[in-house]
Amino acid sequence: MKIRLIIDGNAIGATLLDNATSRDFLSLLPLTLTLEDYASTEKISYLSRKLTTAGAPAGGVDPAPGDIAYYAPWGNLAIFYKDAGYATGLVRLGRLDSGIERVNVRGSLKVMIESAGK
Repeated sequence: MKIRLIIDGNAIGATLLDNATSRDFLSLLPLTLTLEDYASTEKISYLSRKLTTAGAPAGGVDPAPGDIAYYAPWGNLAIFYKDAGYATGLVRLGRLDSGIERVNVRGSLKVMIESAGK
């Protein structure tokens, strides 16, 4: 499942995993969000509703730069631009195909996220 993030008129491709949480996220698209910096590691934004975590691993994941994830306890989307430690409650949604430098900037970012087909 492919999605496109549009930041300042530039499109960044990403590939979602085939899991229930990613499919639920896909059902929210298209979305326009303001991504805020969190811990100088990731950009986050709260979604309009919580996503299902059915079938997700019981623990969490150890995110890498470029990972797109959902943090279930807070109900937010996270896009990692730096390496981060293992986090309980984090569900990996997918990964940026390229363009991580567009997210690794100071301050908040306005992003439009849309489906780009399979």
